[in-house]
Amino acid sequence: QVQLVESGGGLVQAGGSLRLSCATSERTYPRYAMGWFRQAPGKEREFVASIRRIGGITYYADSVKGRFTISRDNARNTLYLQMNKLKPEDTAVYYCAATAEMVVTTTADYWGQGTQVTVSS
Repeated sequence: QVQLVESGGGLVQAGGSLRLSCATSERTYPRYAMGWFRQAPGKEREFVASIRRIGGITYYADSVKGRFTISRDNARNTLYLQMNKLKPEDTAVYYCAATAEMVVTTTADYWGQGTQVTVSS
């Protein structure tokens, strides 16, 4: 069972940037597709971005398209989420996720503990 540990969250002003990292306990390429989800207070968890198990094709929620970039460093077994032009509505706990399917969509097999991102106006 792969373990996922997120880091890089914090407090940032609107318009700023953060880079989240997700370290995995084992080699995830090419066994797992990876992704990011987030959950804001009082809201359901929502999909943010994902990267296919093989090929590197990426997918984004409309709300983050053009501002966030998902990437993976296979040598370091690490997944990243570069977040630019942050908005207060991006405030949430961000979760790293992995699945043995070809792509993460609405759910996943494995989850990290989450990292808090707070964007002040």
